[in-house]
Amino acid sequence: MTTEPRVYVIHENAEWFPPFAAAFEAEGVPAQEWLLTDGSIDLSSPPPPGVYWSRLSASAHTRDHGASKEYGRAVLRWLEAAGRTVVNGSAVLELEVSKAAQHAALQRAGITVPKTVAVFGTAGLKERAREFPAPFISKHNQGGKGLGVRRHESHDDFDAWVDGAEFEPSPDGITLLQENLVASEPFVTRVEFAGGEFVYAVRVDTSAGSFELCPAEACALPGADGVEPEPLFRIRTEIGADHPLVAQYRAFLSDAGITVAGIEFIETVDGRLVTYDVNTNTNYNPDVEAGAATSGPGAIAQYLGGLLAREVQPVGV
Repeated sequence: MTTEPRVYVIHENAEWFPPFAAAFEAEGVPAQEWLLTDGSIDLSSPPPPGVYWSRLSASAHTRDHGASKEYGRAVLRWLEAAGRTVVNGSAVLELEVSKAAQHAALQRAGITVPKTVAVFGTAGLKERAREFPAPFISKHNQGGKGLGVRRHESHDDFDAWVDGAEFEPSPDGITLLQENLVASEPFVTRVEFAGGEFVYAVRVDTSAGSFELCPAEACALPGADGVEPEPLFRIRTEIGADHPLVAQYRAFLSDAGITVAGIEFIETVDGRLVTYDVNTNTNYNPDVEAGAATSGPGAIAQYLGGLLAREVQPVGV
């Protein structure tokens, strides 16, 4: 790190950084990665001046970075104790790594969420699963990218899975059981925010049936026989900042102290708009960015650049 004030981007996956690096450069905002996979901090010294943006991910363990969550807890508390400007700080990290915490916060904000039971360990899984009609969903409390999400067609199948070799516990030992949400059409919607303000809404095609919906370019899969697949992600121009659900999200984010996020919801066959995930280390799809009126990384660079400008402004100016 350097003593010159800059934006520090705290994360653990270098593959996701290039779009943000380009946006910071385009905006003339000095920025530096802080890969939180190892290293050290001097707890007796203050952190360098600047703005710190946490992009720590609930899926870090899938990249052999399982300890980054604990590193992040230590680093963010250190930064906050020193009075540094931290975007998506320690309280937000706790929401990122716990879908149960997200569910509780969304519900408190009056936002419709799916019926969900959190099971600690495995002893009560089979019994609590009987509270849901089949098919139903199980997922990891600490997830990301849709990993760990499974649909179960019957309780007997679920029992066999729990007892079998394929069962994989959540990194925190908490399994969520959840109602199976049936979409009126085969897509979900992800609403992006930067600086607490609406950027755009994205239609995510789910017709292939996968729960793994990472939007980043690094997650893209090649088409069969070298043929480019149809884009899974498209702008929903009919959803704007004045949409009632977007207004609810904006209030929720403000109350939770979250300024950069993507929130996902599904429109169900019974007419509900059900919110099921909050992503505080949001990535942006290149197909969407190419046609968007506002760039997600660009909006973030502008927002963080504004915070940095206030940090370096001389006293009394």
